[in-house]
Amino acid sequence: MPLTILVADDDFATRLSIADYLEIAGYSIIAAENGKEALGLVEEFQPHLIVTDITMPEMDGYEFVRRVRTRPSFRLLPVIFLTERTSTEERIRGYQMGCDNFLAKPFELQELGAVIRSLLDRYALIAQAPSRSSSPSETISSEAANRVKSKGEANFLTENSDPGDRALASQNSPILTQREREVLDLLTEGLSNIQIGERLHLSPRTVEKHVSSLFRKTESNNRAELVRFAMEHH
Repeated sequence: MPLTILVADDDFATRLSIADYLEIAGYSIIAAENGKEALGLVEEFQPHLIVTDITMPEMDGYEFVRRVRTRPSFRLLPVIFLTERTSTEERIRGYQMGCDNFLAKPFELQELGAVIRSLLDRYALIAQAPSRSSSPSETISSEAANRVKSKGEANFLTENSDPGDRALASQNSPILTQREREVLDLLTEGLSNIQIGERLHLSPRTVEKHVSSLFRKTESNNRAELVRFAMEHH
């Protein structure tokens, strides 16, 4: 059964060209001309990925994605913004709302197709990752430390972890601050930066700094890779 992609854009020609290209590539396409209509289609069809414009009547892309992210079942749904708004402020706002990638208009359909395949592949890996039962606050045990040495298995360490454990796994495991750990825990629940800030009583700018630090320490490129990293390493 083909994967379903929702395309939301108020320009008919853009919707049509994207739909035709993706249908030829083997996807099932549903389309909407504004965020309000798109939100109803998300509930009805539960797509595997969303491609949406930002500037739309009735409900813009920001509000549309914000509402999608409030649904627990859609918190990790891949989202691509297509937009003429390419300023740093607009991009930051989009990432805070929970988008995974930006493509500036005009764009190449081949690039859009490549981004879609990449995001779907990564989220498929996340879905297949085994669940872990260990407590997020649990530090490395002797047995886990041995696995780090023998197999290179990374485990999360905080600045408050036992110094011996930190030294043992320092070459294989990023050392996270307690606040970074809290941000990562909420990020894996699919919360946007704004929602994380509200939960932890932090400004969106501060949350953005913690997320950037997590990207750097875990060598991740986006939120999907951060979530996958967290799931793989407890």
